[in-house]
Amino acid sequence: MTKIYFIRHGKTEWNKESRYQGAHGDSPLLESSLHEIDLLAKSLAGVEFAHAYVSPLKRAQTTAKRLLADLASPIPLTVDERLREFDLGKMEGMEFAVVAEKWPEIQENFHRHPDRYDADLVGGESFPAVIARFKEAINEYAAAYPAANLLVVSHGAALNAGINGLLGLPLAHLKDKGGLSNTSTTILETTNGHDYSLVQWNETGYLHKTHVDPTDTI
Repeated sequence: MTKIYFIRHGKTEWNKESRYQGAHGDSPLLESSLHEIDLLAKSLAGVEFAHAYVSPLKRAQTTAKRLLADLASPIPLTVDERLREFDLGKMEGMEFAVVAEKWPEIQENFHRHPDRYDADLVGGESFPAVIARFKEAINEYAAAYPAANLLVVSHGAALNAGINGLLGLPLAHLKDKGGLSNTSTTILETTNGHDYSLVQWNETGYLHKTHVDPTDTI
């Protein structure tokens, strides 16, 4: 059995500012995020990982490298372009509130109705395209490691779409489980590298947060 631990990168400046941060935007991690990555590492200390994979974007790589440095044993790390965040086109770097005013239907559909989202209107990437590249990557990893634990460090929107795509959910139901928080862990397992089951969704208890910050989750 392959068990895959999906990690969303640590919180960034743009996350805190409620700005769209896709494949072409990459603000630095907050100083507090480094401590949260250390807490994540402690929660994973008892797991032996065969390999780690990471998006090419800096915020994901910073998260992955600090996480692996904190873990006891050396773990090979591979950068995979297929794990990058959505290309958000014209929305890139814009505040959520500004997009809501300029393109209310586009924003509503991106966050709540993926089956209605028309990426062409903002020159971005569609949900089916993200799901296809993400699934291709994960299926390859599972085939290469049919009996191992794997780490995947990626991004909130891409992880949400890709993980639910692996679970076979239709586009209209991709958001049913809610969003994914910064430095969260979501776990899938598979016995054949094609059919996946959900073990854990958006776990953040190890961060010991005392209040909910809406900018943590997308």
